[in-house]
Amino acid sequence: MNFDYNETQAMIAQSIRDFAEKEIRPNIMEWDEAQTFPVPLFKKLGEMGFMGVLVPEELGGSGLGYHEYITIVEEISKVDPSIGLSVAAHNSLCTNHILTFGNEEQKKRWIPKLATAEHIGAWGLTEHDTGSDAGGMNTTAKKDGDFWIVNGAKNFITHAISGDIAVVIVRTGEKGDSKGMTAFVFEKGMPGFASGKKENKLGMRASETAELIFDNCRIPDANRLGEVGQGFIQAMKVLDGGRISIGALSLGIAKGAYEAALKYSKERHQFGQPICEFQGISFKLADMATEIEASELLLHKAAFLKQEHRPVTTMGAMAKMYASEVCVKVANEAVQIHGGYGYIKDYPVEKFYRDSKLCTIGEGTTEIQKIVISRNLLKE
Repeated sequence: MNFDYNETQAMIAQSIRDFAEKEIRPNIMEWDEAQTFPVPLFKKLGEMGFMGVLVPEELGGSGLGYHEYITIVEEISKVDPSIGLSVAAHNSLCTNHILTFGNEEQKKRWIPKLATAEHIGAWGLTEHDTGSDAGGMNTTAKKDGDFWIVNGAKNFITHAISGDIAVVIVRTGEKGDSKGMTAFVFEKGMPGFASGKKENKLGMRASETAELIFDNCRIPDANRLGEVGQGFIQAMKVLDGGRISIGALSLGIAKGAYEAALKYSKERHQFGQPICEFQGISFKLADMATEIEASELLLHKAAFLKQEHRPVTTMGAMAKMYASEVCVKVANEAVQIHGGYGYIKDYPVEKFYRDSKLCTIGEGTTEIQKIVISRNLLKE
């Protein structure tokens, strides 16, 4: 085992750090307060190859693996988690779903533009009344010759307004049937396909979240991914990789909050000494650093399994669950270490604190991860 970055990973990490410092950091609070989704920034990320990380070079991507992918999401999220979230959603959900389950014609049609961010990608599973209970979805598709007629709505969809391409799972069979759902690729401008309400969020405010609405949307069967009835099964496999993404996002938040707290604790003096010299603060830092290391190891083990095409469901759920809970805890402690200054927007930990909570909810709550883990353990 080698725990050091290889040359490629080290180069990628430095490249994304430099980019984040120049292009992201000066704009963080402006984007956050205005809830601006900075599309031009993602075009620049696309030019650098960071929007098609896992896409083979012959399809216009970077052809990198999951270890490099974790590095990219983590480094961006150390600066602005909302940008890291959007990079993760574009790469691991929309693009990866087409890459994994699309036929050759579909891959050539959509992947190159997604890999360069000429097109921004969205992915839709959640609905207003069905979050974790995806099998109860109400968005339906009815066959009509060589087309399908789709009606319903999806909720909490990243890039629902700005996205050019959306992979959406809809019901083509009976409600509650795991083989009653099918995935389709929707393109902006299709009649009957529109975006709805943009959510006013606690955190991750520069990552756009809104509704997708389908009103007798007529979509050709050629836009169907895989076989009819395989959509839910596909979605669960896509989420295996998505959990690694959210774990990487969580790791970046935790590291960003920890580094800010460590720096502040060395600079802030009370009773004639820096506050890091007090055991109450130094023990907090020790716990934070240890749990961050554990998160990172879990994530890279999950990435190794994914890269080797080995079963990753359990390890991905473990990594996502642990890293997301750690990032909330670390962000909370970082605010505590800052005291009153942690509660104001002049210091970065206030935003890390708000952003962190999504990680225990998005792409499967902590409780859902525990269900996934326990069920798989009990099968052994």
